[in-house]
Amino acid sequence: MPTTSTSTCDSARTLDPPAYRTPLGVEITTGEQTPARLPGRTSPHPAHRLLARDGGEYLFVGLRGGARPGSAAPAPAPAADEPIDALGLRLAPGDVCFYDVHRAPALDFREPFRATTFLVPAELLGLADSDVRRIARTPVARASRLGTLLSPLLSDLARATAEARPPVGEMLAWNAVNLLATLAAEQLATATPGTPGTPGTRGAPGTPGTHPPVLGRVLEYVEIHLTDPDLSPEVIARAHHISVRYLHKLFKDEGTTVGRWILRRRLEECRRDLMRYGRGGRTIAAVAARWGFPSATHFSRVFRSAYGMSPREWRDTAGRGTRGDVAGAAVARHR
Repeated sequence: MPTTSTSTCDSARTLDPPAYRTPLGVEITTGEQTPARLPGRTSPHPAHRLLARDGGEYLFVGLRGGARPGSAAPAPAPAADEPIDALGLRLAPGDVCFYDVHRAPALDFREPFRATTFLVPAELLGLADSDVRRIARTPVARASRLGTLLSPLLSDLARATAEARPPVGEMLAWNAVNLLATLAAEQLATATPGTPGTPGTRGAPGTPGTHPPVLGRVLEYVEIHLTDPDLSPEVIARAHHISVRYLHKLFKDEGTTVGRWILRRRLEECRRDLMRYGRGGRTIAAVAARWGFPSATHFSRVFRSAYGMSPREWRDTAGRGTRGDVAGAAVARHR
């Protein structure tokens, strides 16, 4: 059974094994002791610092630019003399902070704290290299709408994954990846003023009270019921004792629609499943049906419209060295 460990050193020179590692390279590490530094490919850069005054638990997401295990070599690390902009980010307990493992930040914490660290290939979150640099500048505050919802879930998932047997642990790890992908999409959209299609784009990260509380409950309900092909505005409104008209207004105020948000989230899950299982796993029709697309033909059409390629073309790029480029292009098209 997996055991927990602390994030005290470079992932390539870790004294203790990671809490959990999936075949696709996702590592989840938990610990009760204050780590000396975050896992990374290089020593922490003094120009990039994470600052905190209070103890408690902090969540970190280390993004790898590497390819899928068994595929082409990962992208090279930045040159040692490549300049890095000075950046100091202040964190509070429960915040979720993304960082590039090739540019791991230094820690400047005044009190002992606990670290929960997710090491994830950036491509699993649909992130291009430019996205990684941008998202590293925008931590998800625990007090924000999605932070309030997802920070405790990610913390619980990390610990449950560490205690579970491998088949269950892998499923829990993938649930964590899905949540992190949602956070990443939110942060990137927020960092680009006027970006449509993602609830939460009008409020600055970490600004509580920007969105009606019911919107957070609605988004959570959608996540839980994504696999239900009967999920609709009427069903969602009835479950939250609000009118369909008010539900549409909530999403309109965020620059999107209920249907567009559900479609986007389902397509993101299908895309990850196609990457996860590859050609030797579930059929494209089975993946589509699992995420609420009863018609494989309709699924293929909306997938191509969103990502510029068919589901088969996307799946067949799994394990090839071109995946990073394909992922970046697909994400750019989908925004």
